[in-house]
Amino acid sequence: MLRPKLPDAAPLPTTHVITSAVSAERHHAPVACSCTHAPAPSAGRPLAPYVGLGAGAVAAVLVVGVVLTALLATVAITAVSVSIAAVVLRSLLNGAPKR
Repeated sequence: MLRPKLPDAAPLPTTHVITSAVSAERHHAPVACSCTHAPAPSAGRPLAPYVGLGAGAVAAVLVVGVVLTALLATVAITAVSVSIAAVVLRSLLNGAPKR
C-alpha cells in the first residue's frame, strides 16, 4: 500500500524496413505511405500535478511550523509568568512572620 506504483515499461521501438525504392524527385508535399508507424513515445506523466503537491506540502509544513512555534512561545510565556508569581508569593509568605 505504501510502495509507489511504477509505470509499465515502454515497449521497445520496432524498426521499419523500406521495401520500395524512393524516386530521386523531390516532392513539396509529404507523401502518404501505407505502412503503419508507431506513435511517438510520450515524455511520461505530466509534471503539473506533482508541482501542485510540492507547493501544497511546503505550505502545510510552513503552517505546522508556525502553529508549533506559537504553542512553544505560549508555553514559555506561561512558565515564566508562573515562576514570577511563585517568587512573589514566596516572598510575601516568607516576609509575613517577620513583621
